[in-house]
Amino acid sequence: MEKLIITAAITGAELSKAQCPALPVTPEEQAAAAKEAVDAGASVIHLHVRDEQGRPSQKLEHFKVSVEAIRRACKGNEPVIQFSTGGAVGENIANRVAPLTLKPEMASFNLGTINFGEEIFVNTFSDMRALTKSFHENKIIPEFEIYEAGHLDNLKKLIKEGLLHPPFHCQFVLGVPGALSGEFSSLTFLVQNLPAQSTWAVAGIGRYELPLAVHSLVMGGHVRVGLEDNIFYSKGMPAKSNAQLVERIVRIANEVGRPVANIAEARKLLLH
Repeated sequence: MEKLIITAAITGAELSKAQCPALPVTPEEQAAAAKEAVDAGASVIHLHVRDEQGRPSQKLEHFKVSVEAIRRACKGNEPVIQFSTGGAVGENIANRVAPLTLKPEMASFNLGTINFGEEIFVNTFSDMRALTKSFHENKIIPEFEIYEAGHLDNLKKLIKEGLLHPPFHCQFVLGVPGALSGEFSSLTFLVQNLPAQSTWAVAGIGRYELPLAVHSLVMGGHVRVGLEDNIFYSKGMPAKSNAQLVERIVRIANEVGRPVANIAEARKLLLH
């Protein structure tokens, strides 16, 4: 198996400090959280940013300040910083792609529309084609976010159109209310239907985070954890930090004999 890449999704766009006091929302808090997660064993930081009032933002200047803060905090051991192009539900595609002009090494690429709780997260084929254009222009490696089985077919359609080229790194985001659940059978089906030359990872939402992470690491996939996806360490016990969630995966990986990739190894696997 490849060494295990651990991504820390440190903030997200849905939660507030009131819901999760440990959530890092300012650039300084995000920098501290990123360093703690990296020190714990994460090699990728999945990044959403907030404005001065703590609201989700896709403004280039907010990404720039947070990235600079993270790089300073992690100087000498800088993780792969993966921008979100999803933003908050309802954000238009022009704003969602704007931060890509900062040329991060990697960014998320959403592959279809889903019910997202009580809202609708819209990703039309027009949106996806706009994403491919921006990724190519800025020479950014995409991580393909797959919330539904049909999203794999959307990926294959864009490949067939000649807009996307291998290798492909896919992230299965499972357990979002309104989308595909986090049952093991769902994960198995998705892995079996990946395009050729693909690597994959899992982000389990809420109670699905830990069981799917464990299932992924023994299947040879990679893992995403963090307060964006899950704010509890165990039932009824809030997580203290993103690093605490990363540390647990490192311990489990060590127990089952799956070595954890360092940042240089993660870059080699993801950014080839």
